[in-house]
Amino acid sequence: MNTPKSRTIFLVDDDALYLASLEIDFLQRPEYKIRLFATGELCLAELHTLPDIIVLDYHLDNVDPTARNGMQTLAAIKAVNPGIPVIILSAQDQIQVAVDCMHHKAHDYVVKNETAFIRLDKIITSAFEFQAMEKNLKWYVDRM
Repeated sequence: MNTPKSRTIFLVDDDALYLASLEIDFLQRPEYKIRLFATGELCLAELHTLPDIIVLDYHLDNVDPTARNGMQTLAAIKAVNPGIPVIILSAQDQIQVAVDCMHHKAHDYVVKNETAFIRLDKIITSAFEFQAMEKNLKWYVDRM
């Protein structure tokens, strides 16, 4: 039987309790390998390991007020590897924040609330399905 490839997800949030809560939720999905980061700098230092997807907090200013915020981290991620889908998490339920995130090439935007994990899980599953379709399409196009 063919074992599915493990997918690496970076979770980046300066709220340690929220990060732990997300980790617990994701640990219920054995096909995911979860890596946790409290700052954008720590995440960026590990980009060479090629995560499959990144879930990134919008603010990132609780641990170190001088650290990169989420938008700065998003820009740095996209400069290094524009193909990594980045989902922005924020406690702010404001349309302008969501528009700003999408303008900066975020894959999606999720508000931190009681249903955030369910939404994240669906977005991540869709992102992986889309990547698989792109790979199959490329395979077919290369053979034509």
